Amino acid sequence: MNPLRPEGERRLDRIAGPSSVVLFGVTGDLSRKKLLPAIYDLGNRGLLSPSFGLVGFGRRAWTDDQFRAFVRENARKHARTPWNEEVWRQLSAGMRFVSGEFDDDAAFDTLRETLDELKETHGTRGNHAFYLSIPPRDFPIVTAQLRRSGLANDNEASWRRVIIEKPFGHDLQSARELNDIVESVFPSDAIFRIDHYLGKETVQNILALRFANTMFEPLWNANWVDHVQITMAEDIGVSGRAGYYDGVGAARDVIQNHLLQLLALTAMEEPLTFGARDLRAEKEKVLAAVRLGDDLAATTARGQYSSGWQGGQQVRGFLDEDGMNPQSKTETYAALRLEIDNRRWMGVPFYLRAGKRLGRRVTEIAVTFKGAPEYLFAPSERASLGPNALVIRVQPDEGVTLRFGSKVPGAGMQVRDVTMDMGYGHAFTESSPEAYERLILDVLLGDPPLFPRHEEVEQSWRILDPVEEFWAANGVPEAYKPGSWGPASADQLLRRDGRTWRRP
Repeated sequence: MNPLRPEGERRLDRIAGPSSVVLFGVTGDLSRKKLLPAIYDLGNRGLLSPSFGLVGFGRRAWTDDQFRAFVRENARKHARTPWNEEVWRQLSAGMRFVSGEFDDDAAFDTLRETLDELKETHGTRGNHAFYLSIPPRDFPIVTAQLRRSGLANDNEASWRRVIIEKPFGHDLQSARELNDIVESVFPSDAIFRIDHYLGKETVQNILALRFANTMFEPLWNANWVDHVQITMAEDIGVSGRAGYYDGVGAARDVIQNHLLQLLALTAMEEPLTFGARDLRAEKEKVLAAVRLGDDLAATTARGQYSSGWQGGQQVRGFLDEDGMNPQSKTETYAALRLEIDNRRWMGVPFYLRAGKRLGRRVTEIAVTFKGAPEYLFAPSERASLGPNALVIRVQPDEGVTLRFGSKVPGAGMQVRDVTMDMGYGHAFTESSPEAYERLILDVLLGDPPLFPRHEEVEQSWRILDPVEEFWAANGVPEAYKPGSWGPASADQLLRRDGRTWRRP
């Protein structure tokens, strides 16, 4: 059961009411590979109203039928559920396309007329969600157009919501400016900031694991936990994304949002309820308590992947990627040592790392416990025994692993590590919904627990900004080989504490 729903109520049993989604940036990769398939999957699972509309907004001079053909092609290619022609016919009846530029008043007037037409002919009741799958630089003009055309105006009979994709700015100041722009048009409770990691089943299961099991929560503190490692590793480079990635880097791309959200869910106090207000309050409190080390040279590390062999093939280095600035100082690997100044976690380091061209694709949270007293076992008897660890695998092969010591069969008392493994694919017959599928449904339902407020966003930039400023003023990233686990400085970051990175 999803912990973010009231007792006895399952999230995906809820069906969205009459409504429409307007997609800005409808021809982009995110829309083609994630959003359009997720909308089809929701329809195929019976979770969208028959009175659901989908409106694409873009520069292409498409007819409604050409837009339908585009949606059909990408939904069939990337959908999670089997193709159903009857479902498609129902969904496609509510699809429209509006052609225009973001600064084109006439195009937004046409958009308003199109949504009015869907309200009358398709029964959407004037409920609209505007999905801004566009660069943040375009938010001011699009939100201004929505206000000018009257599309952002809520009323008693209908609702209007806006969905914002990351990045939420590139530092604290820009995040605040971006928030001011959006909140000048939409009220705060109508703004949904999407972090797709929060829609993953395993991420939500952190809350169930902690608060539904008495065996874990009593140990979830500085008395028993030695340290926590949060890893997001990719085995691919930035091919095709050089224009976006240069100047952003691993820390801004995933640590500021995904990994700090994982830290917040791992370290937060028990909320009063799983409602949005209580959940967000605890996340904001723990992020406010996060502290960087005094010596950023010793408690941070960054790197760039070089050329070399990975997976049996020769791959290009970051600076050799198409469209890349050969003088770029952007990091493709970042690691931080953080501490949390509260009673539960005082003195427990949290190590965060993210990188590209690493040994394998994996995202996980590893809670490593303090060692047991050693007086009972001779060194030879515990030679292959490591600390107990609880590992939450976010992707791939979602699940939970518990590592503990067990006696080796035989006459002596030799102890070594064994693992107990729970995989979602084996433990449950239901397939997990894709993250965007869950999050789009939440927007249509007006259900906000999985969406960070601007306070969380600003806290994460407060943590990261000093690191980015330090890196900008101090040299260049250290090179590391593709297929490795990052630069030597990242290993040294843990060695200073007498620890090592876990090998996923």
